[in-house]
Amino acid sequence: MIAIIGLGNPGKTYEKTVHNLGFMALDYFAEKHNLTFSKNKYSGKVAEGVIGGEKVILLKPETFMNLSGKSVEEMVHMLKLNLSQIMVLSDDIDLPFGDLRLRSKGSAGTHNGLRDIVGRIGTDFPRIRIGAGRPEKMDLATFVLSKIPQQKLEDLQSKFEVVSKVIEKFIERKTVEGIDITRF
Repeated sequence: MIAIIGLGNPGKTYEKTVHNLGFMALDYFAEKHNLTFSKNKYSGKVAEGVIGGEKVILLKPETFMNLSGKSVEEMVHMLKLNLSQIMVLSDDIDLPFGDLRLRSKGSAGTHNGLRDIVGRIGTDFPRIRIGAGRPEKMDLATFVLSKIPQQKLEDLQSKFEVVSKVIEKFIERKTVEGIDITRF
């Protein structure tokens, strides 16, 4: 079993905002694989299916970003998952807009959602960070909750395709070791 978690804030107010890049990437992957978020479990919205013969669970926490760890921790404990069986998708203001970074483990950096997850379950889980860029003249909290302009949303589609391909490789290999994100 593999679980992919997209981070964001629930509700229409936060759709297409910088902090919801993890949700958007997961939605792209779900649509590509005809998976629908139709269940409410683990304090989040869940989609389930089989990809490449592997059971896959997609989770979008409904706990709001800074408490994402609550939802992830519930899922990990209920399903008795090893941390190597999950992957987290999140925005990252420390990366230029649209840049992608794949890591097999690591710190939360400046991301409060990742910080809550790391504080609850540890650091040894794969993650893909999606560059949001750092605002020049805007308060950080205002920036991450701001809407992404339409042209930038269109530019992200090719990045979400790369994220999807990396997730597919992760599902196939059960590891991110040896996956070169720049090859997609």
